[in-house]
Amino acid sequence: MGSLAGFANKASPGKATILALGKAFPHQLVMQEFLVDGYFKNTNCDDPELKQKLTRLCKTTTVKTRYVVMSDEILKKYPELAIEGLPTVKQRLDICNKAVTQMAIEASQACIKSWGRPITDITHVVYVSSSEARLPGGDLYLARGLGLSPETQRVMLYFMGCSGGVSGLRVAKDIAENNPGSRVLLATSETTIIGFKPPSAERPYDLVGVALFGDGAGAMIVGSDPVPSERPLFELHTAIQNFLPNTEKTIDGRLTEEGISFKLARELPQIIEDNIEGFCGKLMGNIGFTNNDYNKMFWAVHPGGPAILNKLEKRLNLLPDKLNASRRALMDYGNASSNTIVYVLEYMLEESLKMKSQDHEDTDWGLILAFGPGITFEGILARNLTV
Repeated sequence: MGSLAGFANKASPGKATILALGKAFPHQLVMQEFLVDGYFKNTNCDDPELKQKLTRLCKTTTVKTRYVVMSDEILKKYPELAIEGLPTVKQRLDICNKAVTQMAIEASQACIKSWGRPITDITHVVYVSSSEARLPGGDLYLARGLGLSPETQRVMLYFMGCSGGVSGLRVAKDIAENNPGSRVLLATSETTIIGFKPPSAERPYDLVGVALFGDGAGAMIVGSDPVPSERPLFELHTAIQNFLPNTEKTIDGRLTEEGISFKLARELPQIIEDNIEGFCGKLMGNIGFTNNDYNKMFWAVHPGGPAILNKLEKRLNLLPDKLNASRRALMDYGNASSNTIVYVLEYMLEESLKMKSQDHEDTDWGLILAFGPGITFEGILARNLTV
């Protein structure tokens, strides 16, 4: 990142910027080509029809690799997790609470190292997760694990699903801009163990999650008015959130005695496509852009799945390379819920540097987008300060 030195001068006074990114993963790497056999073996299921269905889904998701907390050791210790109908929420939370804290600490440490300033300069924490439940929450265990000051101000966002990372970024932006000199650590951490279940013909939609979702953590440092030692990556110009009335059941999650149960309606990609232009227009109007300018912008979109990305690309007539960062993140990490936007932004920086080295014209303005339960649209108009 040495080539980014000096970009602090580009940031607009008072506007929040992303100053560093970091990520972390559990040790278990799953290759998509081996997932089906492993999953059915671990859950003692031999239903050929369900196995065939999952095999098809694994191909259509475009995911190649994912990291997961689940392991043979965990299943040996908690065999009940692979048995239908047993009350296992306590066991799941025992595993998840510990795992998400550890991943969040590691992602934050990587981010702080990249940032380059002392950890004592962090004034606020925003912590995001849909994979744990406890009092006190993961925000406190993260702060304690990092050795942050007891005076560090904390905000916790729970169960916001796939839009949680951009929701947290919106909150971090507000904190940074309203508290001059502050430095906000945003951390996200997720694991699918909270919803791990054996395959069932009565819940065919569960197989989508098996084929798509991954585990991990992400972190960002957010602050305004960067000092000379800081290297701002993105300026966060305007952030908005909208929900679509009467779509509450489209993404439906329930915490039960068997963990979290999710239902994703088939019409989700179409609903997002039908509403994306109006939502993006609200952000783009701030800089005088219209629907004729989509390809003049970068697109950092949470990859909820290939269908959502394909629908967006088609509706907005985006050039094929505009969603490269999102497609790469999906391929390498799966849909890791709130974390994934961190991985997308990392790849976005890589794409920008590649374009710059090839003397291609690159755009500095773009949108950071995610979609979650509600249906909730989160969007940030941003400026890439590295181009």
